[in-house]
Amino acid sequence: MKKTILAFIFFVFAFSVFAQSPRIYTVGILPFEASQGMSVTEAAEATRLIIEELNSWGVMTILEGEQARSGEYLVRGQVSRLNDQVVLSATTSEARTGRNLNNSRAQAANLRAISMEAFCTQVAENIPFPNYMLGTWRAVINMPDGPLTCIMEFRSDRTIRVLQFDTWEHNGRYSLRYQAIGDGTYTYAGYRRRTVTIERQQVQADATVSVNLILEDALPRFESISTGSLRLIFDEARTNFEFSYGAIPCGNNFSGPSVYPSENVFYTRFTKIQ
Repeated sequence: MKKTILAFIFFVFAFSVFAQSPRIYTVGILPFEASQGMSVTEAAEATRLIIEELNSWGVMTILEGEQARSGEYLVRGQVSRLNDQVVLSATTSEARTGRNLNNSRAQAANLRAISMEAFCTQVAENIPFPNYMLGTWRAVINMPDGPLTCIMEFRSDRTIRVLQFDTWEHNGRYSLRYQAIGDGTYTYAGYRRRTVTIERQQVQADATVSVNLILEDALPRFESISTGSLRLIFDEARTNFEFSYGAIPCGNNFSGPSVYPSENVFYTRFTKIQ
């Protein structure tokens, strides 16, 4: 009986971990075709370079050869020559429906001169990337009267469980601190790290996120929080992220820079704790 209970507990734990694991899609790279003055050998080299580049990203499972057609997404392409330029083109489609997601194209004096990173960014533009926000994250802001803490669990169904969300206000000699809990929803669109222009600023980002929270026991102005078009960057291990554009508000300082450098306080840096 004890063994049965232990086995059941292990199964539930394993299922829970699996359910919260980032979904990694399979992408089949079909052999590129040669046309208009290009050789079969050059087409095979183009295929190899694309597979090598996409594999290096670590965000999708690349299938090649006989397994390629079993991918959830399929990439078909060709290499051709136009005047003195080598042209690399591809079509990315959804295998289940056959729907064309996007077309990609690049050209240069020779195959090696084509930026495979830039070309593959086009190829993978509409392939869903893993949601690396899954799990429980904590942010801490050190204030003169003690730290503010935010702990949120981002779930695979795009809901948020708010385990702790400190809201804060400082005005004159007085400060208020309410420790809230709550629920919410979020959206997540991950992609290959890119530089985007927002309000004339150059911003690097690994994903675009929106967060909507309904909090209990928060300061009144923070009972409902809705922030969209947030951009974030993960560290290499994806155990920390910070917002490179936007942030999640949590407090106000009306007492000047001697208490805190700015009037508004935001959670901006998070560490994964589970």
